[in-house]
Amino acid sequence: MAQQPMLKFVTIPRDMPDKRGADERRKDFDEIYAEYAAEKAAEQSARCSQCGVPYCQSHCPLHNNIPDWLRLTATGRLQEAYEVSQATNTFPEICGRICPQDRLCEGNCVIEQSGHGTVTIGAVEKYITDTAWEKGWVKPITPSRERPESVGIIGAGPGGLAAADMLRRAGVQVTVYDRYDRAGGLMTYGIPGFKLEKDVVMRRNDQLAQGGVEFVMDCNVGEDISFDEIRAKHDAVLIATGVYKSRDLGGPGAGAQGIVKALDYLTASNRAANFGDSVPEYESGELNASGKKVVVIGGGDTAMDCVRTAIRQGAESVKCLYRRDRANMPGSQREVQNAEEEGVQFEWLTAPKGFAEKEGKVSGVMVQKMRLGAPDVTGRQTPEPIEDADYVEDADLVIKALGFEPEELPRLWGVDGLEVTRWGTIKAEFTSGKTSLDGVFAVGDIVRGASLVVWAIRDGRDASEAILEYLGQSAAVAAE
Repeated sequence: MAQQPMLKFVTIPRDMPDKRGADERRKDFDEIYAEYAAEKAAEQSARCSQCGVPYCQSHCPLHNNIPDWLRLTATGRLQEAYEVSQATNTFPEICGRICPQDRLCEGNCVIEQSGHGTVTIGAVEKYITDTAWEKGWVKPITPSRERPESVGIIGAGPGGLAAADMLRRAGVQVTVYDRYDRAGGLMTYGIPGFKLEKDVVMRRNDQLAQGGVEFVMDCNVGEDISFDEIRAKHDAVLIATGVYKSRDLGGPGAGAQGIVKALDYLTASNRAANFGDSVPEYESGELNASGKKVVVIGGGDTAMDCVRTAIRQGAESVKCLYRRDRANMPGSQREVQNAEEEGVQFEWLTAPKGFAEKEGKVSGVMVQKMRLGAPDVTGRQTPEPIEDADYVEDADLVIKALGFEPEELPRLWGVDGLEVTRWGTIKAEFTSGKTSLDGVFAVGDIVRGASLVVWAIRDGRDASEAILEYLGQSAAVAAE
């Protein structure tokens, strides 16, 4: 009788790819996890219990067919595993690296709930697609027929690029406009190389360009080209700008030199460390943590990116202030563990109330100690200040990682009739991304607010279907 290839979670323990030692990885911006060998990927995939109701799949925003490609990997059918993975996910090798699997697929794995340790879904997903690139299975887009309609996409982040991929596969002419000099959005300039090496993003950009997507870079909509011009040039427009406006922090001394925004800091580091660009603010030390006492304010994944970047830049010390405790922080627990291993100190239940300064330069953060009080409407306990428990945390560089808000696009772009919500995000129809303007769609963070890359990919894929339907209807009307 043939041996059962799956359900080996009882006899085979969970085993992640090897992680480089903290002392070694502190010195560079390379990814910290090694690649699985073929035998190890097959072994770990074979732990899947092949659930009748796969919670991993239902808790994935893309509803990836995870049990299917785990089974194919376990039985050595790797090219088929890649094809199944790629069918639902435009960038599986990127999601395998940066998705918070502990909160999504792996966190809802049935064998994890039963105490056997989750299947290493993210690591296998990364392995499958990296192997596909290595073997030449990933091909440029070749539509079966070209269509005359064109779509303009504003924003070259994951939502815009996912939509560009799907629309080009359908033969639509696609032009992507972006303010930066390289496509990829936060995947390129926001996420550090130790989580997502930049050649991984660049090869996807190249694949899209080879498949016929036209990129117009260094293009600020509202300045270099108007929104109305883009709309007149294309049959449909997709807004996928993301949210880049940093939430600010007031209080005494908030304007002192040395208090910087997380995205400015991360962008400078990515340019200098990963692309070798000349960045004056990095070279001058303004956006460089080398030799400094660094304090990062915030508890999300952006804050984790900042503290781990500061360590690699050679900071004297790195501390993270977060107003709740470890159990209630929004960032990935795996990232917190990695940061702690690398030497980051976390100051839980602390909030800034101002900044100390000397001669216009920040010298410390005035810290208010907190405790968790009654739950708020979301069920999370609300932080409350503890009286007479203030202190000053020394700092030469303070990085604000408090999240992002949408820019005022209708005002910046001079657009009439583009409706926004009370939060400033674009008001768009669920799943289709249709906005209040005919032929204009919106996806990703500019609709959801700051969210995950995987959700932006989902939105981009959904909107591409709605855009194709819209183009078909428009063509039918024109033919009448």
